Amino acid sequence: MSFTNVYYKRTVGTEKPCFVCYKATTTVLATTGTIDFLYTCDSHLNDRNFASEILPEAPPKPQATAEEIAKVKEEWEAKEKARKEKAKEKEKAKEKSDGKDKDNTSKEKDKDKETKSTSTPSSVASPSPSPAASEVHKKFALHRDFYCHASI
Repeated sequence: MSFTNVYYKRTVGTEKPCFVCYKATTTVLATTGTIDFLYTCDSHLNDRNFASEILPEAPPKPQATAEEIAKVKEEWEAKEKARKEKAKEKEKAKEKSDGKDKDNTSKEKDKDKETKSTSTPSSVASPSPSPAASEVHKKFALHRDFYCHASI
């Protein structure tokens, strides 16, 4: 009977001796349906000669469509145009205020400061707690040549 070389790391309630070093451990490597299993220490799972972790495949990154790109580009161009118009208006207002009293310019500066402080609210984004996802067991593939280190 042959098994696939895919074992899942699981934690059990009762301690049993490790398959390699005979220390008490609650970590078990088991196949699907627990047909085959063995108790191992966590330190052996980190040993590159004993087992290798099978990493999950990364999901493909969503590609932006041409419509989305065009929409974002239009929004950006509209914002840039509005910003340039505001800059021109400020220059015109500045030229007009050069002939006026210094009191008026100081009032305008105060107004500008107030609008800047109100336009950029200081919001502190608190990290949202991640929902408790179902526990995903790590996958491991055992190496066949683990015991070949012994001298013959």
